[in-house]
Amino acid sequence: MKVIITADHAGMTIRNEVKNLLDEMGIDYEDTGCDCQSSVDYPDYALPAAERVAKGEFDRGIFICGTGIGMSITANKVKGIRCALVHDVYTAKLTRQHNDSNVLAMGERVIGPGLAREIAKNWLESEFDGGRHANRIGKITTYEDK
Repeated sequence: MKVIITADHAGMTIRNEVKNLLDEMGIDYEDTGCDCQSSVDYPDYALPAAERVAKGEFDRGIFICGTGIGMSITANKVKGIRCALVHDVYTAKLTRQHNDSNVLAMGERVIGPGLAREIAKNWLESEFDGGRHANRIGKITTYEDK
């Protein structure tokens, strides 16, 4: 698995914690997040990273900002992206199992580093169930293709 991770100025702490997790799990990743404390615009980070997931350069993406909302909204504008904003372990698992999410968004101002690690770990380890869920994802893809 290959993961792209990105963050704006408000997501740097959790981004670094998740990078440590990826290292521990032996997962190949590329970090395209900002390295500054001054305010930056989350679309400048979310859009290029989401496009790279959509093109197949990466299997999954992890996007972090203050609340996760901006990254999530932005990523979901890219065709083929199913970004889930997650702030608990249960929905991290289900968004993979039922929705085949390919991007995880989290908010550093909402959750702490320990929970972010658990969310990312569970999301990375969960697989898509397929079956009836594949039909639902197919309907989304059909709509996107219009």
